[in-house]
Amino acid sequence: MQNWKLTLSYDGTAFNGWQVQPGLPTIQGELQAALQRVLDLRWGEAPLPQGSGRTDAGVHALGQVASFGLEAPIPSENLQRALNRTLPAAIRVTECRKVAEAFHARHSAVAKTYEYRIFRGGMCSPFLAPYVHSCTWKLDLQELRKAAEDVVGEHDFASLAASDPDAAERRVLDEDGIEVAGEPRSTVRTIFSSGWLEAPEDLLIYRVRGNGFLHHMVRNLVGTMLEIARGQFPAGSMAEILEARSRSAAGPTAPAKGLFLHSVEYPGDVDALIF
Repeated sequence: MQNWKLTLSYDGTAFNGWQVQPGLPTIQGELQAALQRVLDLRWGEAPLPQGSGRTDAGVHALGQVASFGLEAPIPSENLQRALNRTLPAAIRVTECRKVAEAFHARHSAVAKTYEYRIFRGGMCSPFLAPYVHSCTWKLDLQELRKAAEDVVGEHDFASLAASDPDAAERRVLDEDGIEVAGEPRSTVRTIFSSGWLEAPEDLLIYRVRGNGFLHHMVRNLVGTMLEIARGQFPAGSMAEILEARSRSAAGPTAPAKGLFLHSVEYPGDVDALIF
């Protein structure tokens, strides 16, 4: 049995997120079906790939990672080429290689980087609109950048986690929307870098890198920072919002379509993004 690592890029617009769901198109489901078409006839294998995280419906990825085991003696370049021939055009395998047996796409990850894209122009191209949150409000970029700086470090991000319908049980959801049995129920995460940059085509891009993220945390971060930058919350209030440890203290959840899983890091990676 060989352990495999795939790096994927996908347009999440037409998919109901990563995780397999009966009767619904998902990234994991399409990838498993492609593996079955490539491998089942000759080798009788159809592994279910495990992702680094379960991106939500409408969320995109530039560098999602998946892992699975195979007994088939197939060269990596052949597997990558065959998968890209049978996968929908919205999903591409950008890297395919064998890795150590202990590697797991989710459990081995040490950091992730997410990117959120805001469009600030007057008319958004139909070729750009599915991948940005159009924001026509006047924004104070200085306040926007300060809010991003204020989340760097180790903090309790309860104010920026998805609302929990079972709050009485004090459940905490991670970026997969699940709570793994045996793990501590903590909303504390460490953010290594967080910042906004102006890009061509009237784009504002938020990029955040951390050791883990709560469910909807990045989208809630963006929604809250935009409220601060347009004067709906007091200037410099991000620290107070974090201290409140209450979802009601923060801003709205930004739309899924502007969010990208940029990259996932594992021990030994040297391509970390630094602001």
